[in-house]
Amino acid sequence: MAERVQQPPAKRLCCRQGYNSTCKQGQRAAGAPCGASASTESSKTQNPESLLDIAARKVAEKWPFQRVEERFERIPEPVQRRIVYWSFPRSEREICMYSSFNTGEEIGSSGESSDETRLPFRRGIALLESGCVDNVLQVGFHLSGTVREPATSSEPELLCNVSVSFDRCKITAVTCGCGNKDIFYCAHVVALSLYRVRKPEQVKLRLPISETLFQMNRDQLQKFVQYLITVHHTEVLPTAQKLADEILSQNSEINQVHGAPDPTAGASVDDENCWHLDEEQVQEQVKLFLSQGGYHGSGKQLNLLFSKVREMLKMRDSNGARMLTLITEQFMGDPRLALWRQQGTTMTDKYRQLWDELGALWMCVVLNPHYKPEQKGFWLRQLRRWNSVDVCPLEDGNHGAELTNLTNALPQGPAGNPDSLTRPHRTVFTRAIEACDLHWQDPHLQQIITKDQYTNYCYHDNLDSSLFDTRGWPMWHEHVPTACARVDALRSHGYPKEALRLAIAIVNTLRRQQQKQLNFFRTHKKELLHKGVTSVTNLEGWVGHPLDPIGTLFSTLMETGRGREEVANTLLDFPGSLGSGRRMELPVFPTKQRFLEDGESFVSLAVETALIGLGQQRVMPDGLYAQEKVCRNEEQLLARLQEVDLDDTLVKIFRKQAAFLLDAGPYSGLGELLYRESVPMHTFAKYLFTSLLPHDAELAYKIALRAMRLPVLESTSPSADLSRPHHIVSLVPNRLPRWFTLSHIETQQCELASTMLTAAKGDALKLQTVLESIQKNIHSASHIFKLAQDAFKIATLMDSLPDITLLKVSLELGLQVMRMTLSTLNWRRREMVRWLVTCATEAGVFALDSIMQNWFTLFTPTEATSVVASTVMSNSTIVRLHLDCHQQENLANSARTLALQCAMKDPQNCALSALTLCEKDHIAFETAYQIVLDAAATGMNYTQLFTIARYMEHRGYPMRAYKLATLAMTHLNLSYNQDTHPAINDVLWACALSHSLGKNELASVIPLVVKSVKCATVLSDILRRCTLTTPSMVALHSRRNSGKLMPLDKAPLRQLLDATIGAYINTTHSRLTHISPRHYSEFIEFLSKARETFLMAHDGHIQFTQFIDNLKQIYKGKKKLMMLVRERFG
Repeated sequence: MAERVQQPPAKRLCCRQGYNSTCKQGQRAAGAPCGASASTESSKTQNPESLLDIAARKVAEKWPFQRVEERFERIPEPVQRRIVYWSFPRSEREICMYSSFNTGEEIGSSGESSDETRLPFRRGIALLESGCVDNVLQVGFHLSGTVREPATSSEPELLCNVSVSFDRCKITAVTCGCGNKDIFYCAHVVALSLYRVRKPEQVKLRLPISETLFQMNRDQLQKFVQYLITVHHTEVLPTAQKLADEILSQNSEINQVHGAPDPTAGASVDDENCWHLDEEQVQEQVKLFLSQGGYHGSGKQLNLLFSKVREMLKMRDSNGARMLTLITEQFMGDPRLALWRQQGTTMTDKYRQLWDELGALWMCVVLNPHYKPEQKGFWLRQLRRWNSVDVCPLEDGNHGAELTNLTNALPQGPAGNPDSLTRPHRTVFTRAIEACDLHWQDPHLQQIITKDQYTNYCYHDNLDSSLFDTRGWPMWHEHVPTACARVDALRSHGYPKEALRLAIAIVNTLRRQQQKQLNFFRTHKKELLHKGVTSVTNLEGWVGHPLDPIGTLFSTLMETGRGREEVANTLLDFPGSLGSGRRMELPVFPTKQRFLEDGESFVSLAVETALIGLGQQRVMPDGLYAQEKVCRNEEQLLARLQEVDLDDTLVKIFRKQAAFLLDAGPYSGLGELLYRESVPMHTFAKYLFTSLLPHDAELAYKIALRAMRLPVLESTSPSADLSRPHHIVSLVPNRLPRWFTLSHIETQQCELASTMLTAAKGDALKLQTVLESIQKNIHSASHIFKLAQDAFKIATLMDSLPDITLLKVSLELGLQVMRMTLSTLNWRRREMVRWLVTCATEAGVFALDSIMQNWFTLFTPTEATSVVASTVMSNSTIVRLHLDCHQQENLANSARTLALQCAMKDPQNCALSALTLCEKDHIAFETAYQIVLDAAATGMNYTQLFTIARYMEHRGYPMRAYKLATLAMTHLNLSYNQDTHPAINDVLWACALSHSLGKNELASVIPLVVKSVKCATVLSDILRRCTLTTPSMVALHSRRNSGKLMPLDKAPLRQLLDATIGAYINTTHSRLTHISPRHYSEFIEFLSKARETFLMAHDGHIQFTQFIDNLKQIYKGKKKLMMLVRERFG
């Protein structure tokens, strides 16, 4: 028989020790169809399978062909043929798995999308069904053929030479002329492989080529070689000559080895039996996806690769762990890890989720129930190597302290003590490393997962560690996430029935533990409330946990309940040992399951499990990512629960769990004892509320009202307040928790309150209860404002009459918002004020009068006058309220009283509004005017006074306007260079007003102008205006001047003229101090305007000449400027 040395499978060395003469040539005839033999060629399909085929098939599945040859001195040719025949894969599922991202479950499905038709597996089927596969030949363990790719509008026809090597029903190597560069097999490999699977009788079968060569004599061998070289001389001639030279050399290496390689002879004993996986392409593809940073769908592609790993694990394919190793190596080599660590920044959320999935997959791998010890040792070394790298991501996304090893150590009873726990760093691989210490040899565990009838009805031990409950049903006591990781591992490795058995045992354990916790709290309730301290039941919650224990249990039970597991075809049985890994067909799950209550189903058990997990009181984890994960996982689980239609059985479960949550004290997130750092229950309670409301409204409201608490926002935690039912206990008294998701949590709290308000419409008592809960527990003004708006919308729906009770709740919430934001900055404050007035208007005149009576606790004076009082006195409000004259007058009096109070408190901003609001009431108007006069001396600036003065002039009170204008002038100061000051127009208006009133008024205002205004151009403008009459002003006020120009050499204009000339002189010297040549022309024009003013005086010409001469003497150094002065002014 053939002899071998250790070589790759395609080059196994084969030789012939001797030719047995009893084997006749007829027994080695070549060219028989695949599967044909003397014993089977004439057999009918109806006949039983022959013993030869049964034996050959089993050998082909398990034994490498080398071992077969070594075991027997001579193997009859029919036996060889049947072994070779049965060695090719017979299932299309694995071929599909290695040729697309889609699972084998989609084989043969109809209506596939255009994306699916482009998958290699689908394209391969299309090529096969189109007759594009030809020249198929199987030589030993090697299959070859040609596949024709039809021409398209953009591509010519392509003819691909395809070859496939296989061993023990697995494809071990593929080659295709298309040059495919991808992780998966190309469509041409798929087409050839499926041709062999679907049409084995049409494939010509030959024994390995070495067997054929053994039959040839020397002349036949020489002829064979020469013809081979002739046909392929351009390709093989150099190689042939090289081999000939080495063979003829006695000392060559090739002559030192017995036998020669044969790529068709099958695998050697030492070859690993696994499907072909292009490792280089896996690495390149993952590196490419990572380099794209989440763009171009790279995150989706990586998730599909993770799904492919899970698919391989479920098929018990060793390439699952191999592929995961390749992926992990590329993830660890991502250069962004070092960059993020160096910069102190966090990775993106989607990238973090990929690392989470990576860690979860390794947890499944190391918990493989039929692992070999050497495999686990290899994985452990790998994981420790990755874990030791500095840039290895941490489990919670932080670089700070994390939880201790809780996988095996944390007790689940009342004795847990967080103060004694150390908190080392934990990476995404830590849990998988810890799981390497777990095993499956526990006898109780073995019985649970292997037997449907494992019970003990005589077992009545009531200890926490009991193996059976009072019903005799088995329980499994282990750290819950770890136990659920076992369930996930069983499912991942294709043991759905065993996973279900363990899941049921875990859920029964949780239910028993839940009842014991309830009994414990009821017994010690007074003591616990009095002490104000409780034990920590769980530092790491089950919802949001890295191992997702509740999600695992829920999926396991739901998939079974909905019949989604292909139990009959994919289960492994456990005949006493997990390590056997023997495949056999098992019946599907019976409709009546052993460990279910009467009327209970897998779906109801899944729902109850989810409720238990969601209601667990648990500490909010540290770090942004871990906290976001808690919220995200809770929402994902609730979304899956919402897909379940509630029947009577589920409603009973909801009632049962709701009652437990309310009564379970520190063990429930809805109990009376609540840690300050506990994860809030708002989102969960909203789901419970909407689910229970149609069936048990009282219970629904109890749940929702209890869940409204948010103690983390309370400033202090009471120590022994027995009168309060919702006692708050701080887990770590001196710790100020950093809740990065607080904004999201407050939003959920607000949505819960809004849901209750909507449901309570029309029920005054419940609305009042909900209102009190909102006022007590919600601390964000923005969220209370949103609730007020929601209540207002619900109360004032267009198709119904307003709900007065709900409208009052809306108003009450609005008033609370006003009080909360009165002394704080809020960018929505003006919107809030306007909305409150609208709400009060809808509520009626009493509400409007009330907010005006108590305005100082709700509004600033400006808001009260400009928004509240103005809106109340508008015509639209009067029309909206349908008020009679008496009611209108009362409301107006309240508004005017408010306006006067505001004017007294803040005259600067409210005086004008008060005057406007009080126009129709003489006494109120006079009071407002007096407030302005009293405040003018100290409390108001010139801008405010000028504005009110103009208002008075507009209302027909010129003397009051004049008085206010003179008061404003006393606060004004314009320097020489402020020729664009905004108050200039007010000064000109004041002077024009004084001029129109008469000489005395003008004489009184001019000294104020001279004192306040130093700007020469402004003074000259005033001077020119005062030398002219102003017919419009005179006519307006029915007062006339003499009609003559006022003399400039007498009071009051003489003083103004002298001041103007003096201002020009001072301004000129000031400008010349720092003048630059580019301003020379502007300065000359300024002097021209000055000359016009000088000439208005009796001796102005002489004064201006002296002024110019003086400039020439003082600034003679500025020669160019002085030359320009002489050219213009002499």
